[in-house]
Amino acid sequence: MSGFEQLFAQRLPKLVMFDLDGTLIDSVPDLAAAVDRMLLEMGRPAAGIAAVRQWVGNGAPVLVRRALVGDIEHSSVNEQEAEHGLQIFMRAYGESHERTVVYPGVRDTLRWLQEQGVEMALITNKPERFVGPLLDQMQIGLYFRWVIGGDTLPQKKPDPAALLHVMRLAGVEPDDALFVGDSRSDVQAAKAAGVKCVGLTYGYNHGRPISEELPALVIDDLRALLPVASLQPLS
Repeated sequence: MSGFEQLFAQRLPKLVMFDLDGTLIDSVPDLAAAVDRMLLEMGRPAAGIAAVRQWVGNGAPVLVRRALVGDIEHSSVNEQEAEHGLQIFMRAYGESHERTVVYPGVRDTLRWLQEQGVEMALITNKPERFVGPLLDQMQIGLYFRWVIGGDTLPQKKPDPAALLHVMRLAGVEPDDALFVGDSRSDVQAAKAAGVKCVGLTYGYNHGRPISEELPALVIDDLRALLPVASLQPLS
């Protein structure tokens, strides 16, 4: 039984909202490069990909703060240093996304949903200035009618504001919507918005299994949402 059949019985959702980093794309190599450049410019040792993979998911300002203290708990960071570090990070990250890739199954799933007439939206905590160019570079931007970045609205996930905003724009009730993500922020935002959530096992959840957040469904590949008959050919 496909994921959609498990969650929506004999129908499809009218709206599917997706997270970006850790859900549709693996961006950690580029994020880690920008973090390490920031740290080195500030006279600190580089963090490396493994550490950055644990820290991403709550937006650039939080990532920078975590990198500066070397831990997911970042309340002790100096505010002036954090602001300086954010400026360096934003400049460095904006220069290149050469290491970022689309996860297997993503394009197949987006294409299938488009063919079924399902509306799609992207809701990410990544700063808006990076989102459009990155979607174009990955050649997946054409699938999304609505794109919400981490600074598009005053609130970020896990606040449900962005999900509620998109549902209002789409004219869709929570029972007819789905959110797909990889982190506790995604699951918490979906639950607060009254929307079913699918959690992906391969993403960034601060080193914890996404199943611990109790999404409605946990999958290893986006294609698990689709009917078996639609899975050929794969890309």
